[in-house]
Amino acid sequence: MRTVIYSMSVSLDGFIAGLGGDISWTAPDQELFAFHVQQTPGIGTELMGRRLYEEMLVWETAETTMSGADLLEFARIWKAIPKVVFSTTLEQVQGNARLASDDVAGEVARLREAPGEGVISVGGAGLASTLIKRDLIDEYRLFVIPVVLGRGTPYFPPLERAIELELLETRTFGSRVVYLRNRRVQRG
Repeated sequence: MRTVIYSMSVSLDGFIAGLGGDISWTAPDQELFAFHVQQTPGIGTELMGRRLYEEMLVWETAETTMSGADLLEFARIWKAIPKVVFSTTLEQVQGNARLASDDVAGEVARLREAPGEGVISVGGAGLASTLIKRDLIDEYRLFVIPVVLGRGTPYFPPLERAIELELLETRTFGSRVVYLRNRRVQRG
């Protein structure tokens, strides 16, 4: 069965975006971007909401709009990943994407059992919030940035009960960003 992950940059106080959706403080340096490029081939399917889908469309035309080997390598990898977009307003998507044909739980169940390799990655706080509340996330991969925002869009939604996690990996980058990879503890 394939693993479902939620991986985002997050402030020290738990926000993925500041007021008004500001994410300017999350821009990766060269070392962190290289780490993302190394990790991205491990994604078998990307789940995303409309907003993130539209933000990531920039990578569809990277060959003509960007320069730099690392950017073009990421674009090549990203474009090849199958994407499932959850939206009530989009009528069509482009590239290697399709609109979700079922509810979140149904899509995740089908993807978990589908043949293939790579993790199922969830992008965006809104969609991740739905999966977290339904206990459908297996791993949380946080890139903790040493900044305190005070308010904004939280990484985790309000929960009815705690989620027990086991730390699998940590890494500190030169930019002081700390990567934390945690697996949800399964209780029998």
